[in-house]
Order: sequence, then C-alpha cells, then structure tokens
Amino acid sequence: MKFKDYTQTRMIYHIANINDFNNILKDGIKFNDKVSYKTKYIDFHKLIDQYKLSYLPEWIIRQKAIFGSMNFKDKHTWHSHSVLLGLKVNEDYCWVANENLVNEIYEPFILKDIDEFSYMNKYIKRIGINNIKEYWKTSLSFKENLSKRLDKKEGYDCEVLIFHDIKPKDITPIAIVSDHRYIEYDDIKRNYLNEGE
Repeated sequence: MKFKDYTQTRMIYHIANINDFNNILKDGIKFNDKVSYKTKYIDFHKLIDQYKLSYLPEWIIRQKAIFGSMNFKDKHTWHSHSVLLGLKVNEDYCWVANENLVNEIYEPFILKDIDEFSYMNKYIKRIGINNIKEYWKTSLSFKENLSKRLDKKEGYDCEVLIFHDIKPKDITPIAIVSDHRYIEYDDIKRNYLNEGE
C-alpha cells in the first residue's frame, strides 16, 4: 500500500482538483463546495440514495458525503491536476462502502441520455440497481470496518463517506499530481524553484 495503515496515521485520503486547493486551505471541505458536485455527481448520488436500505442510519445520505480512501495501492493511477490530502475525521460520522459496485455504472448513467446509448437504461435497471443494493448491503460503519477490515479484502474497493465538514486544521497536504509526475508536498518548492532558475 502507498501509505501506512489508518491505525498508525489516523488519516483518510482525499483527492481534489488543484483549482480548488486554495479554497480548501482557507475554508476546508464541504460536501457541496465544488463545481463538479453539481455538474458531475449529484444526480448519480441521488440514484444511489434511492435504493439505500431502510435499516441504515438516517444520516447516511450519499448526496451529502465527502469521499475519501483508507489507502491506495502502490501502483495507483492518480488523477492529473490534483492535490492529495490527508484528512482527520470524526469516526462516528463516517461510513464505508465498496465503490466498485457503483463506479461500474457511472458511465452508463451518464450515457443513458444520449440517443445512441439509450440501451444503457436497460443495463441500469437490470444490473445497476442490483449493484446499488449490494453496495448498501455490504456497507458498514467506519468503526465496524476497523474491526472487520473489509477495506483490506480483495475486490472490496473501499470508499469512506464522511458526513461532516473538514476544517482547514484537519487537512494535511501530501502531494500534487500532474500529467507527468507525483510530487510530495514538501518537495514542491525544491522541484519548481530549482527548475525555474
């Protein structure tokens, strides 16, 4: 894994667009403070919330989550033009789920409204809804996951749903990622200052 285990670091990892970095440092992170929330994700989250199982706590609303990761594989493919952040979280307001189950229906969900891909509606009804139900069925509280450690099981791509704002003091910048490289936060100045001279 890329980082030491949560039990040692007490950090959840969050990837943000580099364009949001200044505001994150000043104001922290809220679930709906990015442009991409409204343009890319809100309707998808609403679909997933529609099938949330009734026995799950009321406060678990995917539309209101900040998303994080417990860790990354050593050969993780990073998003270009991003900043990687470590977050301190309140474990009582976090939930864990297998994002593989819903990520595989994101493209069909987006494409379904294009005439050429209208058949994606059938795929969502036939496969997607079952995946969403399984996503909720295999989800669990953050604290329960710390004892069961589903995040370490093969095929369980753990996402952490954080249901509280993150204050600037609880954010540690770790790295920036460009098309060409991953630069540790402490090395940014040395890298760019030396190359700029």
